[in-house]
This record gives sequence, structure tokens and C-alpha cells, in this order.
Amino acid sequence: MRVRLREAGLWFVIATLLLVPGAKAQNPDTMDPEQSAAKGKKIISQLIAGLGGPLYLNVNALECEGRIAQFGHNGELTGFVNFKDYWGYPDKKRTDAGKKGNIIDLYVGDQGWTLDRGGVSEEPATAVSDFQAMLKRDVNNLLRHRIHEEGMAVRFGGIGVVDLHQVDWVEIEDQEERAFRLAVDQSSHLLVRSVVVTKDEDSGTRREDVTVYSNYQFKDGVQLPMQVTRERDGRRVYQVFYEGCQLNPPLTPDFFTRAALEKRFSEVGGKAKK
Repeated sequence: MRVRLREAGLWFVIATLLLVPGAKAQNPDTMDPEQSAAKGKKIISQLIAGLGGPLYLNVNALECEGRIAQFGHNGELTGFVNFKDYWGYPDKKRTDAGKKGNIIDLYVGDQGWTLDRGGVSEEPATAVSDFQAMLKRDVNNLLRHRIHEEGMAVRFGGIGVVDLHQVDWVEIEDQEERAFRLAVDQSSHLLVRSVVVTKDEDSGTRREDVTVYSNYQFKDGVQLPMQVTRERDGRRVYQVFYEGCQLNPPLTPDFFTRAALEKRFSEVGGKAKK
């Protein structure tokens, strides 16, 4: 037993010695800004290629269905909800909840509407502003539309192990000092985790949103994570289990409109609010 332990210890020392030069070369603190930016942009290019390259970038709409597990303030599971999510990139999102799809939240840019038992009404201003803030944090919007915005700073964030994956970290900061940290698998070049840190202008407090991506599956040449977990400031908020997704579905021209919700309300047995 002692011999085996000594052998294991010896191999550990050898492995450590072999890894040290590479670790120094990968240390973001010893890289000049241009090298760091170039490596960060290379990792982003590899990530986009891993997700599907041009096919991923050209996704204009997405339809997914599944179940979402919701958690209370104490971290306890409060239940599962069936849902369908529809995206019209870059700023349209509709969520049909419930088995009958008779509870709907719809956001289009700076507008929002909700359908419930009482009919169709406008979303509260706070809900719309939360949606707009979410668009700024959304990684798909970042990679497809925002990465080339003026003032985007990109740098290499080092290497590490995240959820048993060897990853490269890339850090991105926009003009509003919104900081992104993306953990990209060194082998598959898929996104393992994203961390977005924002600052509340009124209180000055920092908020950290962590998203974990897993169970990737190919769909029409694009890699989609079929399980997504979101945490906020260390507290689990929800966990999504997708059962199926369709890229660029044939949605009607009025799908992301209030009129579509009013039509849906009339179908489920009521009249929409004026």
C-alpha cells in the first residue's frame, strides 16, 4: 500500500511539473492586453463554431417546450410547470404556461402583455424593464448580436475546472460595465457556465446571475442545451428541462402581438379586455 501511495505521489509531482509551464503560459495576469484580447476572441470564435457556426448565428426564431422546476427563497422545490417558449431574436419572447397554454407572457422590445383568466392586459412596467435587462444579460443575444458592439472589452480569463470540465474562461465587459464570464469546454468548445455581474444604479449593490448549461443535443446542425439551471446571488431560482426544440419554426406574422393573445383568449372561452 505504501509503495502504491509513493508511486501515486511521484506521478502527481511529475504531472504537476509538466503542467506548470503550460499554466504559466495560460496565466492571464502575465499576458499583455493585446494577447489577452486575441486569446479571448479566439475562445469566443471556438464557442460559436462549437454551437453550430453560421447555422447558430442565423437562428432567427426558436420554439422549445418542457418543464421548469421553481424554487422558493429557502431553496426548496415549489413545483413543476409545463411551458412552451418562443423566441423571435433579438427582442421578442413569448411563454405559454400550463397544460392548456392559457397563461401567456409576451414581450416585444419595450412592450409587454399578459393573458390570464381575466383577459389580456399590459405587463407592469417593472416586468418590461426586467425583460429588457434580461436581454442584455442573455448569452445568445451576446454572441449573435452584441459581441461586436462598440465598447465591448474582451479578454482571456484563465483556465479551470467547472462541473468536471476543463474550461477556458473568457471575460467580456460592455459599456454599461456589465461583466460576463463564460466557461468554455476546452474539448467540445461548448458553453458550460456563464456568470453575469451587474450593478444596481440606485443601491450600488452587485448582482450575480449564474447559468449552468448541460445535456447538449444536436438540432439541425446546432447544439442546444436541454437542461439549464439559473442561480442568483448563490440561490437557485429555476431549473429547466427541455423536451424538444425547433429552430426557425413557421410562426404566423402576428404571433408576437397583442392581437394574437386576444385571439387565444377568445378560443379558451372569454373576451379580451379593451
